[in-house]
Amino acid sequence: MSALARAPQGCFHCGLPLPDGRRWEANIGGVQRPMCCPGCAAAASAIVDAGCADYYSTRLTWGERVAHTDAPELALYDTDGNSGEGGFTVEGIRCAACVWLIERRVAAVPGVLEATLNVSAARLQVRWDPARCKVSTMLRALRAIGYTAYPYDARRHGALLARERRTLLRRLFVAGLSMMQVMMYAVPAYLADDGTLDADMAALMGWASFFLTLPALLYAAQPFFAGAWRDLRRGLPGMDVPVALGIGAAFGASTLALVRGQGQLWFDSVTMFIFLLLASRYLELDARRRAASALDALQEALPASAQRLRDYPHDRRTELVAAAALEAGDVVLVAPGQALPADCTILEGESEIDLALLTGESAPRRAGAGDALPGGAVNVAQAIVARIVAAPRDSTLAQLVRLAEKAGQGKPALALWADRVGAWSVVALLALTALVYLFWHWSDPARALPAAIAVLVVTCPCALSLATPTALAAASGSLLRRGVLAVSAHTLETFARATHVVFDKTGTLTLGRPRVQAIQAFGALDGATALGIAAGLEAGNAHPLAAAIVARAPLARQASDVLYLPGQGVEGCVDGVRYRLGSAAFAGAIAGPLPMLDAEAGAGMVWLARAGQPLARFELADVLRPEAAQVVRRFEAEGKTVVLLSGDAGPAARAVARQLGIREALGDQLPEDKLAWVRRLQGGGAVVAMVGDGVNDAAVLRGADVSFAMGGGAALAQLHADGVLLGDSLAPLADAADTASRTLRIIRQNLAWACVYNLVAIPAAAAGLLNPWLASIGMAASSAIVVINALRLRR
Repeated sequence: MSALARAPQGCFHCGLPLPDGRRWEANIGGVQRPMCCPGCAAAASAIVDAGCADYYSTRLTWGERVAHTDAPELALYDTDGNSGEGGFTVEGIRCAACVWLIERRVAAVPGVLEATLNVSAARLQVRWDPARCKVSTMLRALRAIGYTAYPYDARRHGALLARERRTLLRRLFVAGLSMMQVMMYAVPAYLADDGTLDADMAALMGWASFFLTLPALLYAAQPFFAGAWRDLRRGLPGMDVPVALGIGAAFGASTLALVRGQGQLWFDSVTMFIFLLLASRYLELDARRRAASALDALQEALPASAQRLRDYPHDRRTELVAAAALEAGDVVLVAPGQALPADCTILEGESEIDLALLTGESAPRRAGAGDALPGGAVNVAQAIVARIVAAPRDSTLAQLVRLAEKAGQGKPALALWADRVGAWSVVALLALTALVYLFWHWSDPARALPAAIAVLVVTCPCALSLATPTALAAASGSLLRRGVLAVSAHTLETFARATHVVFDKTGTLTLGRPRVQAIQAFGALDGATALGIAAGLEAGNAHPLAAAIVARAPLARQASDVLYLPGQGVEGCVDGVRYRLGSAAFAGAIAGPLPMLDAEAGAGMVWLARAGQPLARFELADVLRPEAAQVVRRFEAEGKTVVLLSGDAGPAARAVARQLGIREALGDQLPEDKLAWVRRLQGGGAVVAMVGDGVNDAAVLRGADVSFAMGGGAALAQLHADGVLLGDSLAPLADAADTASRTLRIIRQNLAWACVYNLVAIPAAAAGLLNPWLASIGMAASSAIVVINALRLRR
């Protein structure tokens, strides 16, 4: 049990003095413990009742004093239609025991499915069953054990992180001030090595250095000691352990030498090491903050309020409402310079819309009545009236932010490798330090401690641990600004190793907006009637071919019992007659042999049939994306094999492949056929990148080694890909491939530098060739080089 748990005086929960008179108690581990107030007693009882009594044996600091209140205001966070997944900012986290307690306590709330706390971001990610659990219930559970929590808000969370940044700056300032003052007293001692400095003056400057080092040691270096103690308590020595040992050993040895009046003083090395290490950590923090600026911009893109037209079109008066209160069907007025509060369709007006934040497109897009626009886009020209089609919480931007947040939860293989090596390197470093000390103590005792301190300092594995995450953060931020969202942790790493790039056709290599070019009826029906039946069957289907048929028909017939079969077609009843509309094989299964007719090269064919009789054939042609050929050439120039897999007819797929210069194209592929083909490639050792539109490619997108989906509207909610192309262009995909290769190259450079640095610095420090202050400079320079090299990815 920790010293805090054994302490008899004061409140057992928060450590404050016990009041005179009435006393409160809580039963912890079978022992009645004193409490200072009913709030702390309730918090302690809640911790014990939740099965988390071990918190008191593992905590390193006192808990916060808990206000005794039911907090009725927390019910304001309960909203209808919540998705059962969200993030919460948690204040008051002090040590690893807090993390354990928070996760356990929230997980114990009925209806909570999963709770994970990111301690570095002070953010709790929770999945829960909305039918069994409310947000206020989780927040009350945390408040009852002494932690203030609230649903994640970008601005409020940013303010919390800004406070942490200011705290780090204050520590850096104190360390820098101490370092400069101590150096003023250390330099004369270094220069007076000929005995010109008398003993009394040397002692005076030594004691001055001692007192000037204390602020750096007790305040600036406090995170290193707290982190080292936390790591040792867990039995997992991290980077803070050698840092704390190096600082503590140098300060302790210097103090002992000062008291004895003989020996070397390293107060200057202590303050320099603290300052340089804090500086490298601040540089890392700033690098990550800059790399995440694109995501921060996304989170803050939606406006806080909107001008709602209460009785449009009869009344043009507006009311100012919170954007979060808007619902589908509301009509809003969006003035020039304002962002759209949610996904909407323009009802009146024509303007230019800036989509740079969402898609990376630099030029504004012209939009008018009937055009659909995503929330977060900026109206730059003139006022428009628009109808909300999705609540802000369900908008494209909100889904995009959720995907972007998901992207930061995992680690790629290289990062995991670096973490494992970093953890083992700490253990090896501590063993090496002990061996170096023992060797020099046997060989030359005067050099034993300086050599051991230099080894501890110079080999701190900061550079190794920073090598991968800093590069990934910079690359992900750069890609997001250009319209590519890497959702999975392994996206960039795997894409850089891909040997095959497999494209779907419709909506991927083509614009996905095919048009009906010709209609051939076969006698039983005329073309207009056949088109009306086909449009009735396809009504409500989001597939681009279905949209083309519906758009061509002046009047769609009413259909019932409609069944959509991915990759084949649609079946349903019109006026009591069952029809099939789809591929030749699908329609021919009920119609019998189909007429043999020629078709335009590249045209897709959709057949309409009923039992025993083919009725019509629709020829549809799509338009290639203007950048598709260039993207294909860039991949082939990099040595990757490009393949076209399409559910369209073979001739149409091969015609598109010929236009784009793709050597291998397969048509008539059902979703399961695509997946089987990709798995055969993988069985032969290929690393497959799949690019599809996300409509019926979910299986093959999941099955590929890495996959990208064309973004757009509500499709973001059903993506199964590792990456999303946010705009209406394939060009960012080639940029992503270049960035992935550069990222992997820079990560390898960083890891190689960290390894080479250690291979050179360790022997030098062990041989006694490096003073502790030189070791401090070397360690800080190593970390700075890694961070600066990674930031090149932002260009």
